[in-house]
Amino acid sequence: MSNITNYFIEGDCIDSMEQITECSINLIYLDPPFFTEKKHALKNKERTKEFSFDDTWGSSEGYAHFLYDRIKVMHQLLRDDGSIFVHCDKSAEHIVRAVLDKVFGEKNFQSEIIWSYKRWSNSKKGLLPTHQNIYFYSKTKNFKFNTIFTSYSETTNVDQILQRRTRDSDNKSIYDRDKNGEALLGDKKRGVPLSDVWDIPYLNPKAKERVGYPTQKPLLLLERIIELTTDKNDIVLDPFCGSGTTCVAAKLLERNYIGLDKSKEAIELSKSRIENPIKTESNLLKKGRKAYLSADKKALELLEGLKFNAVQRNKGIDAILQEQYQGTPILVRVQKDQETISESASALAKAMKIKKSKKSILIQTNHSGLFETDINFEGMNILKIPSVEILDILKR
Repeated sequence: MSNITNYFIEGDCIDSMEQITECSINLIYLDPPFFTEKKHALKNKERTKEFSFDDTWGSSEGYAHFLYDRIKVMHQLLRDDGSIFVHCDKSAEHIVRAVLDKVFGEKNFQSEIIWSYKRWSNSKKGLLPTHQNIYFYSKTKNFKFNTIFTSYSETTNVDQILQRRTRDSDNKSIYDRDKNGEALLGDKKRGVPLSDVWDIPYLNPKAKERVGYPTQKPLLLLERIIELTTDKNDIVLDPFCGSGTTCVAAKLLERNYIGLDKSKEAIELSKSRIENPIKTESNLLKKGRKAYLSADKKALELLEGLKFNAVQRNKGIDAILQEQYQGTPILVRVQKDQETISESASALAKAMKIKKSKKSILIQTNHSGLFETDINFEGMNILKIPSVEILDILKR
Protein backbone atom coordinates (compact mmCIF):
# COMPACT_ATOMS: atom_id res chain seq x y z
CA MET A 1 0.00 0.00 0.00
CA SER A 2 1.19 3.50 -0.86
CA ASN A 3 0.85 7.06 0.41
CA ILE A 4 1.92 8.55 -2.93
CA THR A 5 -0.69 10.95 -4.38
CA ASN A 6 -1.48 12.86 -7.57
CA TYR A 7 -1.62 9.92 -9.95
CA PHE A 8 -4.00 7.82 -12.05
CA ILE A 9 -4.35 4.03 -12.22
CA GLU A 10 -5.92 2.15 -15.11
CA GLY A 11 -8.04 -0.81 -14.04
CA ASP A 12 -11.16 -1.82 -12.12
CA CYS A 13 -11.23 0.26 -8.94
CA ILE A 14 -11.87 -2.81 -6.76
CA ASP A 15 -8.38 -3.98 -7.70
CA SER A 16 -6.70 -0.56 -7.92
CA MET A 17 -7.83 0.43 -4.43
CA GLU A 18 -5.62 -2.33 -3.00
CA GLN A 19 -2.68 0.00 -3.71
CA ILE A 20 -4.08 2.75 -1.44
CA THR A 21 -3.35 2.90 2.29
CA GLU A 22 -6.35 2.29 4.54
CA CYS A 23 -7.68 5.29 6.51
CA SER A 24 -5.69 7.73 4.35
CA ILE A 25 -8.36 9.39 2.16
CA ASN A 26 -10.18 12.58 3.20
CA LEU A 27 -12.86 12.59 0.50
CA ILE A 28 -14.22 10.10 -2.01
CA TYR A 29 -16.45 11.26 -4.85
CA LEU A 30 -17.78 8.75 -7.34
CA ASP A 31 -19.94 9.09 -10.39
CA PRO A 32 -20.46 5.39 -11.15
CA PRO A 33 -22.55 3.93 -13.97
CA PHE A 34 -26.18 4.96 -13.39
CA PHE A 35 -27.89 1.61 -14.19
CA THR A 36 -29.33 3.05 -17.41
CA GLU A 37 -29.05 -0.30 -19.22
CA LYS A 38 -27.39 1.45 -22.16
CA LYS A 39 -23.96 1.79 -23.72
CA HIS A 40 -22.86 5.43 -23.62
CA ALA A 41 -20.56 6.94 -26.23
CA LEU A 42 -19.51 10.45 -27.25
CA LYS A 43 -16.79 11.94 -29.45
CA ASN A 44 -14.47 14.80 -28.54
CA LYS A 45 -14.76 18.23 -30.17
CA GLU A 46 -12.25 17.38 -32.85
CA ARG A 47 -14.19 14.17 -33.66
CA THR A 48 -10.91 12.27 -33.46
CA LYS A 49 -11.67 10.12 -30.38
CA GLU A 50 -14.69 8.36 -28.99
CA PHE A 51 -15.13 7.80 -25.25
CA SER A 52 -17.57 5.09 -24.20
CA PHE A 53 -18.61 2.81 -21.35
CA ASP A 54 -21.12 0.01 -20.95
CA ASP A 55 -23.90 0.58 -18.37
CA THR A 56 -25.89 -2.63 -18.92
CA TRP A 57 -26.36 -4.95 -15.93
CA GLY A 58 -29.37 -7.16 -16.62
CA SER A 59 -30.77 -6.86 -13.09
CA SER A 60 -30.82 -4.48 -10.15
CA GLU A 61 -29.30 -7.22 -7.99
CA GLY A 62 -26.22 -7.40 -10.21
CA TYR A 63 -25.79 -3.64 -10.12
CA ALA A 64 -26.26 -3.55 -6.32
CA HIS A 65 -23.57 -6.22 -5.80
CA PHE A 66 -21.21 -4.32 -8.09
CA LEU A 67 -21.62 -1.14 -6.03
CA TYR A 68 -21.59 -2.85 -2.63
CA ASP A 69 -18.30 -4.67 -3.23
CA ARG A 70 -16.55 -1.43 -4.19
CA ILE A 71 -18.12 0.96 -1.69
CA LYS A 72 -17.23 -1.45 1.12
CA VAL A 73 -13.54 -1.06 0.19
CA MET A 74 -13.94 2.72 -0.06
CA HIS A 75 -15.22 2.79 3.52
CA GLN A 76 -11.95 1.22 4.65
CA LEU A 77 -9.87 3.80 2.78
CA LEU A 78 -11.55 6.84 4.37
CA ARG A 79 -10.10 8.58 7.40
CA ASP A 80 -12.38 8.79 10.44
CA ASP A 81 -13.12 12.43 9.58
CA GLY A 82 -13.65 11.62 5.89
CA SER A 83 -16.77 11.71 3.70
CA ILE A 84 -18.11 10.09 0.56
CA PHE A 85 -20.34 11.65 -2.13
CA VAL A 86 -22.06 9.29 -4.56
CA HIS A 87 -23.63 10.70 -7.73
CA CYS A 88 -26.74 9.09 -9.23
CA ASP A 89 -30.09 9.81 -10.90
CA LYS A 90 -33.57 8.31 -10.80
CA SER A 91 -32.39 5.10 -12.48
CA ALA A 92 -30.57 3.81 -9.40
CA GLU A 93 -30.98 6.26 -6.52
CA HIS A 94 -32.92 3.68 -4.49
CA ILE A 95 -30.15 1.13 -4.97
CA VAL A 96 -27.37 3.58 -4.15
CA ARG A 97 -29.11 4.74 -0.95
CA ALA A 98 -29.65 1.15 0.21
CA VAL A 99 -26.01 0.23 -0.39
CA LEU A 100 -24.71 3.33 1.42
CA ASP A 101 -27.03 2.71 4.38
CA LYS A 102 -25.69 -0.85 4.64
CA VAL A 103 -21.99 0.07 4.39
CA PHE A 104 -21.86 3.44 6.19
CA GLY A 105 -24.94 3.11 8.39
CA GLU A 106 -28.08 5.22 8.33
CA LYS A 107 -26.75 7.33 11.23
CA ASN A 108 -23.92 8.61 9.03
CA PHE A 109 -26.22 9.83 6.27
CA GLN A 110 -25.69 13.62 6.08
CA SER A 111 -27.55 14.96 3.04
CA GLU A 112 -29.25 14.16 -0.22
CA ILE A 113 -27.95 16.94 -2.46
CA ILE A 114 -30.10 17.91 -5.42
CA TRP A 115 -28.00 19.20 -8.30
CA SER A 116 -30.49 21.34 -10.21
CA TYR A 117 -29.91 22.70 -13.72
CA LYS A 118 -31.78 23.90 -16.80
CA ARG A 119 -31.94 21.61 -19.81
CA TRP A 120 -34.48 21.64 -22.61
CA SER A 121 -35.78 18.54 -24.36
CA ASN A 122 -38.99 17.31 -25.93
CA SER A 123 -37.77 13.76 -26.28
CA LYS A 124 -40.50 12.06 -24.28
CA LYS A 125 -43.85 12.42 -22.57
CA GLY A 126 -43.74 13.47 -18.93
CA LEU A 127 -41.88 15.89 -16.68
CA LEU A 128 -38.51 17.09 -17.90
CA PRO A 129 -35.69 15.73 -15.66
CA THR A 130 -33.57 18.69 -14.57
CA HIS A 131 -31.76 17.35 -11.53
CA GLN A 132 -29.49 14.60 -10.29
CA ASN A 133 -28.88 13.30 -6.76
CA ILE A 134 -25.66 13.22 -4.77
CA TYR A 135 -25.69 11.23 -1.52
CA PHE A 136 -23.40 12.57 1.19
CA TYR A 137 -22.31 10.17 3.94
CA SER A 138 -19.58 10.51 6.54
CA LYS A 139 -17.52 7.68 8.01
CA THR A 140 -18.18 8.90 11.56
CA LYS A 141 -19.97 11.79 13.24
CA ASN A 142 -16.60 13.54 13.56
CA PHE A 143 -16.42 14.51 9.88
CA LYS A 144 -14.68 17.55 8.45
CA PHE A 145 -17.05 20.27 7.21
CA ASN A 146 -16.43 23.84 6.04
CA THR A 147 -19.63 25.90 6.01
CA ILE A 148 -20.22 27.85 2.81
CA PHE A 149 -22.44 30.94 3.02
CA THR A 150 -24.78 32.15 0.28
CA SER A 151 -26.76 35.35 -0.28
CA TYR A 152 -30.00 36.05 1.54
CA SER A 153 -33.26 35.43 -0.26
CA GLU A 154 -34.84 38.41 -2.00
CA THR A 155 -37.83 37.98 0.34
CA THR A 156 -35.68 38.37 3.45
CA ASN A 157 -36.68 41.37 5.53
CA VAL A 158 -33.81 43.70 6.44
CA ASP A 159 -34.56 43.23 10.15
CA GLN A 160 -34.02 39.49 9.77
CA ILE A 161 -30.46 40.30 8.70
CA LEU A 162 -29.75 42.91 11.37
CA GLN A 163 -31.53 41.77 14.53
CA ARG A 164 -30.53 39.05 16.96
CA ARG A 165 -32.78 36.02 17.33
CA THR A 166 -33.57 34.01 20.46
CA ARG A 167 -36.08 31.38 21.66
CA ASP A 168 -39.13 32.01 23.84
CA SER A 169 -40.52 29.68 26.51
CA ASP A 170 -42.24 27.65 23.78
CA ASN A 171 -38.95 27.31 21.87
CA LYS A 172 -40.28 29.58 19.14
CA SER A 173 -37.77 31.81 17.32
CA ILE A 174 -38.32 35.50 18.12
CA TYR A 175 -36.36 38.79 17.95
CA ASP A 176 -34.23 39.31 21.06
CA ARG A 177 -34.99 42.49 23.02
CA ASP A 178 -33.47 44.35 25.97
CA LYS A 179 -35.26 45.20 29.23
CA ASN A 180 -36.81 48.26 27.56
CA GLY A 181 -38.26 46.22 24.72
CA GLU A 182 -35.76 47.50 22.16
CA ALA A 183 -34.60 45.02 19.53
CA LEU A 184 -30.97 43.94 19.92
CA LEU A 185 -28.59 43.97 16.98
CA GLY A 186 -27.10 40.68 15.89
CA ASP A 187 -23.49 39.75 15.26
CA LYS A 188 -21.67 40.02 11.95
CA LYS A 189 -23.76 38.40 9.23
CA ARG A 190 -22.07 36.27 6.58
CA GLY A 191 -25.19 35.10 4.74
CA VAL A 192 -27.21 31.88 4.74
CA PRO A 193 -25.50 28.47 5.07
CA LEU A 194 -25.50 26.50 1.82
CA SER A 195 -28.60 24.36 1.34
CA ASP A 196 -28.91 20.87 -0.14
CA VAL A 197 -30.28 22.17 -3.48
CA TRP A 198 -27.47 23.37 -5.74
CA ASP A 199 -28.32 25.46 -8.79
CA ILE A 200 -25.21 24.89 -10.92
CA PRO A 201 -25.46 25.12 -14.72
CA TYR A 202 -25.02 21.99 -16.80
CA LEU A 203 -22.10 22.16 -19.21
CA ASN A 204 -23.49 23.31 -22.54
CA PRO A 205 -22.22 21.63 -25.73
CA LYS A 206 -20.03 24.61 -26.66
CA ALA A 207 -18.43 25.12 -23.25
CA LYS A 208 -14.63 25.39 -23.42
CA GLU A 209 -14.43 23.01 -20.49
CA ARG A 210 -16.21 20.24 -22.39
CA VAL A 211 -14.00 17.38 -23.60
CA GLY A 212 -16.56 14.98 -25.09
CA TYR A 213 -16.86 12.46 -22.26
CA PRO A 214 -20.47 11.18 -21.98
CA THR A 215 -21.00 11.90 -18.25
CA GLN A 216 -18.68 14.88 -17.75
CA LYS A 217 -19.69 17.04 -14.79
CA PRO A 218 -18.87 20.76 -14.38
CA LEU A 219 -15.80 21.71 -12.36
CA LEU A 220 -17.96 24.12 -10.36
CA LEU A 221 -19.92 21.17 -8.95
CA LEU A 222 -16.84 19.22 -7.86
CA GLU A 223 -15.13 22.30 -6.47
CA ARG A 224 -18.08 22.90 -4.17
CA ILE A 225 -17.99 19.33 -2.84
CA ILE A 226 -14.23 19.49 -2.28
CA GLU A 227 -14.41 22.89 -0.55
CA LEU A 228 -17.15 21.63 1.79
CA THR A 229 -15.32 18.65 3.25
CA THR A 230 -11.56 19.06 2.74
CA ASP A 231 -8.70 21.43 3.44
CA LYS A 232 -5.60 22.23 1.40
CA ASN A 233 -3.24 19.24 0.95
CA ASP A 234 -6.00 16.71 1.81
CA ILE A 235 -6.40 13.66 -0.43
CA VAL A 236 -9.36 13.25 -2.79
CA LEU A 237 -10.12 9.90 -4.45
CA ASP A 238 -12.33 9.34 -7.52
CA PRO A 239 -12.69 5.58 -8.22
CA PHE A 240 -14.59 6.19 -11.51
CA CYS A 241 -12.67 9.28 -12.63
CA GLY A 242 -13.88 9.27 -16.27
CA SER A 243 -12.84 12.60 -17.76
CA GLY A 244 -10.89 13.54 -14.61
CA THR A 245 -13.06 16.42 -13.42
CA THR A 246 -12.68 15.53 -9.73
CA CYS A 247 -8.90 15.38 -9.98
CA VAL A 248 -8.69 18.65 -11.93
CA ALA A 249 -10.90 20.37 -9.32
CA ALA A 250 -8.71 18.98 -6.53
CA LYS A 251 -5.56 20.28 -8.18
CA LEU A 252 -7.08 23.75 -8.76
CA LEU A 253 -7.99 23.88 -5.05
CA GLU A 254 -4.53 22.71 -3.93
CA ARG A 255 -5.67 19.26 -2.82
CA ASN A 256 -3.99 15.96 -3.68
CA TYR A 257 -5.81 13.49 -5.92
CA ILE A 258 -6.00 9.85 -6.95
CA GLY A 259 -7.99 8.90 -10.06
CA LEU A 260 -8.99 5.36 -11.02
CA ASP A 261 -10.73 4.11 -14.16
CA LYS A 262 -10.72 0.88 -16.14
CA SER A 263 -10.80 2.77 -19.45
CA LYS A 264 -7.41 3.53 -20.97
CA GLU A 265 -8.94 6.41 -22.96
CA ALA A 266 -10.43 7.93 -19.78
CA ILE A 267 -7.07 7.80 -18.00
CA GLU A 268 -5.30 9.45 -20.96
CA LEU A 269 -7.99 12.15 -21.11
CA SER A 270 -7.72 12.78 -17.35
CA LYS A 271 -3.95 13.16 -17.55
CA SER A 272 -4.22 15.64 -20.41
CA ARG A 273 -6.75 17.75 -18.50
CA ILE A 274 -4.52 17.82 -15.42
CA GLU A 275 -1.73 19.24 -17.58
CA ASN A 276 -3.99 21.89 -19.12
CA PRO A 277 -7.08 22.52 -16.97
CA ILE A 278 -9.82 24.63 -18.58
CA LYS A 279 -12.66 25.94 -16.44
CA THR A 280 -15.87 27.51 -17.72
CA GLU A 281 -16.98 30.45 -15.57
CA SER A 282 -20.70 30.78 -14.90
CA ASN A 283 -22.23 34.25 -15.12
CA LEU A 284 -25.42 32.70 -13.79
CA LEU A 285 -23.68 31.73 -10.56
CA LYS A 286 -21.86 35.03 -10.30
CA LYS A 287 -25.00 37.16 -10.60
CA GLY A 288 -27.72 34.78 -9.42
CA ARG A 289 -31.05 34.15 -11.10
CA LYS A 290 -32.94 36.65 -8.97
CA ALA A 291 -30.20 39.12 -8.12
CA TYR A 292 -31.93 41.99 -9.90
CA LEU A 293 -35.58 41.46 -9.00
CA SER A 294 -35.88 44.55 -6.81
CA ALA A 295 -32.33 45.41 -5.79
CA ASP A 296 -30.86 48.37 -7.64
CA LYS A 297 -28.62 46.82 -10.32
CA LYS A 298 -26.67 50.03 -10.83
CA ALA A 299 -26.09 50.35 -7.11
CA LEU A 300 -24.82 46.78 -6.73
CA GLU A 301 -22.43 47.19 -9.67
CA LEU A 302 -20.80 50.14 -7.88
CA LEU A 303 -20.11 47.86 -4.91
CA GLU A 304 -18.17 45.32 -6.99
CA GLY A 305 -15.26 43.93 -4.96
CA LEU A 306 -16.89 44.49 -1.55
CA LYS A 307 -18.46 41.82 0.64
CA PHE A 308 -22.03 42.90 1.18
CA ASN A 309 -25.61 41.69 1.44
CA ALA A 310 -27.97 43.20 -1.11
CA VAL A 311 -31.12 44.63 0.44
CA GLN A 312 -34.46 44.02 -1.24
CA ARG A 313 -37.65 46.02 -0.82
CA ASN A 314 -36.17 48.92 1.20
CA LYS A 315 -36.32 52.56 0.08
CA GLY A 316 -33.46 53.78 2.26
CA ILE A 317 -30.76 51.12 1.83
CA ASP A 318 -29.23 49.37 -1.19
CA ALA A 319 -26.83 47.12 0.70
CA ILE A 320 -25.35 46.24 4.10
CA LEU A 321 -21.63 45.56 4.33
CA GLN A 322 -20.70 42.25 5.93
CA GLU A 323 -18.23 44.09 8.17
CA GLN A 324 -19.65 46.04 11.14
CA TYR A 325 -18.70 49.29 12.85
CA GLN A 326 -18.75 49.36 16.67
CA GLY A 327 -21.13 46.42 16.65
CA THR A 328 -23.62 48.11 14.33
CA PRO A 329 -24.38 47.60 10.62
CA ILE A 330 -22.74 49.70 7.91
CA LEU A 331 -25.50 50.81 5.55
CA VAL A 332 -24.92 51.73 1.90
CA ARG A 333 -27.09 53.82 -0.38
CA VAL A 334 -26.49 54.97 -3.95
CA GLN A 335 -28.00 58.26 -5.12
CA LYS A 336 -30.76 57.66 -7.66
CA ASP A 337 -30.95 59.41 -11.05
CA GLN A 338 -33.87 61.75 -10.22
CA GLU A 339 -32.86 62.34 -6.61
CA THR A 340 -30.92 65.26 -5.10
CA ILE A 341 -28.03 64.40 -2.84
CA SER A 342 -29.95 65.96 0.08
CA GLU A 343 -32.94 63.71 -0.56
CA SER A 344 -30.69 60.68 -0.79
CA ALA A 345 -28.84 61.62 2.41
CA SER A 346 -32.10 62.18 4.28
CA ALA A 347 -33.40 58.76 3.28
CA LEU A 348 -30.16 57.11 4.42
CA ALA A 349 -30.10 59.07 7.69
CA LYS A 350 -33.62 57.89 8.44
CA ALA A 351 -32.59 54.30 7.80
CA MET A 352 -29.56 54.75 10.09
CA LYS A 353 -31.81 55.86 12.92
CA ILE A 354 -34.28 53.02 12.44
CA LYS A 355 -31.59 50.35 12.08
CA LYS A 356 -29.35 51.80 14.84
CA SER A 357 -26.41 52.22 12.49
CA LYS A 358 -23.40 54.31 13.52
CA LYS A 359 -21.74 54.29 10.11
CA SER A 360 -23.12 54.63 6.60
CA ILE A 361 -21.87 55.28 3.09
CA LEU A 362 -23.69 57.40 0.52
CA ILE A 363 -22.43 57.16 -3.05
CA GLN A 364 -23.08 60.38 -4.99
CA THR A 365 -23.72 59.73 -8.69
CA ASN A 366 -24.90 63.12 -10.00
CA HIS A 367 -25.21 66.88 -9.39
CA SER A 368 -28.97 67.15 -9.30
CA GLY A 369 -29.23 70.01 -6.81
CA LEU A 370 -27.85 73.45 -7.79
CA PHE A 371 -28.09 75.17 -4.40
CA GLU A 372 -27.56 72.35 -1.96
CA THR A 373 -25.88 73.15 1.33
CA ASP A 374 -23.26 70.99 2.97
CA ILE A 375 -24.67 67.72 4.24
CA ASN A 376 -23.56 66.70 7.71
CA PHE A 377 -25.25 63.65 9.21
CA GLU A 378 -23.27 62.01 12.01
CA GLY A 379 -21.62 58.77 10.86
CA MET A 380 -22.47 59.30 7.19
CA ASN A 381 -19.66 59.31 4.63
CA ILE A 382 -20.32 60.63 1.11
CA LEU A 383 -18.27 59.18 -1.72
CA LYS A 384 -18.40 60.59 -5.24
CA ILE A 385 -18.07 58.48 -8.36
CA PRO A 386 -15.22 59.59 -10.71
CA SER A 387 -17.46 61.52 -13.12
CA VAL A 388 -18.80 63.69 -10.28
CA GLU A 389 -15.30 64.27 -8.92
CA ILE A 390 -14.12 65.39 -12.36
CA LEU A 391 -17.04 67.82 -12.74
CA ASP A 392 -16.15 69.29 -9.35
CA ILE A 393 -12.54 69.82 -10.47
CA LEU A 394 -13.65 71.51 -13.72
CA LYS A 395 -15.99 73.86 -11.85
CA ARG A 396 -13.12 75.00 -9.68
